[in-house]
Amino acid sequence: MQGEEAPGHFQCTTSGSTGAPRRIRRSMASWRANFETNTGLFGLSSSDRYATLGGLSHSLTLYAACEALHVGADLRLLDGMRPDRQAQALREDGTTVLYATPVQLRQLGEAPCPKLRLVLVGGGALDSATAGQVRAMAPNAALHVFYGASETSFISISDATTPEGSVGRAYPGVQVMIRDAQGAALPVGAEGEIWIETPTAFAGYAGGDTGSTRRDGAALTVGEHGYLDRDGHLWLTGRGDRVFQVADQKVHPEEIEAVLLALPGVTHAAVLPRRDTARGQVPIALVSGEIETESALIAARTALGPTKAPRAMIRVADWPLLPSGKTDLRALEALL
Repeated sequence: MQGEEAPGHFQCTTSGSTGAPRRIRRSMASWRANFETNTGLFGLSSSDRYATLGGLSHSLTLYAACEALHVGADLRLLDGMRPDRQAQALREDGTTVLYATPVQLRQLGEAPCPKLRLVLVGGGALDSATAGQVRAMAPNAALHVFYGASETSFISISDATTPEGSVGRAYPGVQVMIRDAQGAALPVGAEGEIWIETPTAFAGYAGGDTGSTRRDGAALTVGEHGYLDRDGHLWLTGRGDRVFQVADQKVHPEEIEAVLLALPGVTHAAVLPRRDTARGQVPIALVSGEIETESALIAARTALGPTKAPRAMIRVADWPLLPSGKTDLRALEALL
């Protein structure tokens, strides 16, 4: 928690994966509502043992820590430890509830943590390879992917019926809508900007508004794009501020990253645009892990087609991470 705030309010930061972290203002009452909802959804109690992997400055970790305190559970903060030491701590402490990002989970490995009963994954869509790794690590745990933002708290959450790749249906009390660039509602299956109405929205930024986050009456967007299927499942296609054009086609780098992360041996992946005289921009892939880049490029071209496939692949030995546990895209841009 940062800064001085009005009674009942506090400040935390956004992840900062695509820019400088923003300080947001939030009421404790908004999070208490989530604590009570999650207690009902997941049977949380004082007998649980929580663990977090990131820094407390980021809202995901701070939320999990506050939820643990709210239900009276034990809490272990594992920030600053090597991933193998974090995994060891999860086993030795008998952790039952874990909040983490997909990037953090990929680094933990598959050594079993049999007492884990609940794994809550935020900060990005969970690819199938990482989901399989988590199930091997936590064979007795319920795995729930949730979509949310520092500004909104929970937006959607998955369950056992959620199709792979979706981030679930709307979280209790939240209404999810898809709109076009002019603000008109889009039909089922059409991709557009995700707008929500939620009682747990943030109070505002400490230091001014930002272009990607906008309000329209009671509705709010943080600039994320996606679509709803006919069963109400939400599918993310990417952030609006990361989209770039290859020739005349709009490309979401997150789609390419998901394909790369499904390749054997890839532990981290990010896609960034690079200027090209013929096409305007082309995608460049940065990856880490035990992977042969030429065969990976061929596999990506097969899966994605000639327009979206990376034009080059760069192996990064020391993958840059933010305190939130997400990839530091600005550091990768500087490297590229």
